[in-house]
Amino acid sequence: RRETAVPTIKSIETLLVQLPTRREHKWTGLTEAIGRYLLTRMTDSDGRVGWGEAPALKDWGGEFGRYFGESTLIAKTVIENYLAPSLVGVELGNFVEMHARMDAVIKGYPYAKAALDFAAYDLTGRWLGLPVHMLLGGKARSRIAVTHSIGLIPIADAEKEVAQVAAEGIRTIKIKIGVDAKRDIEMVRTVRAAVGDDVELCVDANEGYRTPGEAITTVRAMAPYRLKYVEQPVMGIERIAEVARAIEPPVMADESAWNAHDVIQISERRAAQIVSIYTTKPGGLYKAMEVAAVCRAAGIICNVNGSVETGVGNLANIHLAAAAPSAVLSCVVPVSTPAQWQTGQVGGIYYRDDLIVAPMKLVDGAIEVPTGPGMGIDVDLAKVEQYRVRD
Repeated sequence: RRETAVPTIKSIETLLVQLPTRREHKWTGLTEAIGRYLLTRMTDSDGRVGWGEAPALKDWGGEFGRYFGESTLIAKTVIENYLAPSLVGVELGNFVEMHARMDAVIKGYPYAKAALDFAAYDLTGRWLGLPVHMLLGGKARSRIAVTHSIGLIPIADAEKEVAQVAAEGIRTIKIKIGVDAKRDIEMVRTVRAAVGDDVELCVDANEGYRTPGEAITTVRAMAPYRLKYVEQPVMGIERIAEVARAIEPPVMADESAWNAHDVIQISERRAAQIVSIYTTKPGGLYKAMEVAAVCRAAGIICNVNGSVETGVGNLANIHLAAAAPSAVLSCVVPVSTPAQWQTGQVGGIYYRDDLIVAPMKLVDGAIEVPTGPGMGIDVDLAKVEQYRVRD
C-alpha cells in the first residue's frame, strides 16, 4: 500500500487576548487581572490549524524562586524568537521530538512551551480525527467534576455566591485563604453555614501563611467545618510536610509541584497526599502525563488545576483530567461558556464571554468531556478578534 506523508508544523502565530471577568478573582500574591493571556495558532503543511494558550501570570512561580513567573510578553518573546523556529518541520504526533527541540533551544519557560504543546495536540487530533484524550492514552472518565473557586472577596459576597453555586449542583468549593487567619476562619465558617453539609470544602493558602505553626493553628481552628484538603499552606516542600504531619485533612501541593521531579521529592519527604496537576506548570500535556504517572506510582492522588484559562486552554485541562488515571478529585477548572449561552449561572463562570464556538456541557456539577477531533470544540475566530489586544 502507498505510504502517505505525515504532515509537519509549518508556522506558529501568537495573539494576545483579554476576556472580561464576571467579578474580580484574586489569590494571595496575585497583582494582575486574570484573562489577559497569549494564544498560539499553529498551522501544518496541509493547512490545518490548531490552537493553544499560555495563561501566563508574572506573579505565579515555584517556591523560593525555583521556577520564575512568566508574563504574556515573556511568553510571546520566547515563542517567537526561540520555540517557534525550532519546531518548523516537526511531524505531527511526534511530541517526543517536539519537547526535545524546545528544551534544547531554551531552558525553562513551561507556559510558553505548553501553549505550543496544546496547539500541536489539537492539530494532531484534527489530522487523525481523534480527541486529544485518546492521544494521551485514552479516557479514564467521561465527566470531570468541577470545583468552584472563591477568590479573596468579601465574606458577605462569598456567602451569596456559594449558596447559588451549591444550588446549581456544584459539589465542591475551594476557598482562597492565607491573608489573615481570623478572616480565613470566619470565611470557612460562613461558607459551611451557607452550603450545608452536602458540599465539600477545601482551602488554598497559595503559600500565604508565614510559618508552619501559623498554618497548623489556623487549619485546626477550621476543623469543625470539615475540610476535604488544605492546599499549599506555606512555601517549601519541607515546610508543607511539617504542616501535613500536624493536621487532620490531607495537604495538597501546588506551588511545590511543577513537574515529575518535584513529585519525587514530595513523595520522598511524605510532604503531601495530593498533588495539583497543571497542563502548564510542567510544560504541556505530554509532560503533565508524566507528572500524573509518577503520582500514581507514588500513591498520590490528584486534581487538575490551572490559572483560570479561557476556553482554549481549559479544553487542555479537560482532556488531561479525562486521561490521567490519578486525577480522581474534583477539578478547579472553569465551565467555559460564551456570552450567548450564559443565563446567570455562577458555578465555574469566571468570564462574561469566551473564545470557543459552543459552551462546555455541565451535567450534575461535572463537565462532559468533548469527543470531537482535537480539543473537541472549535475556536471562535470572531471572538478572538473581538477580544484581541494589540500592544
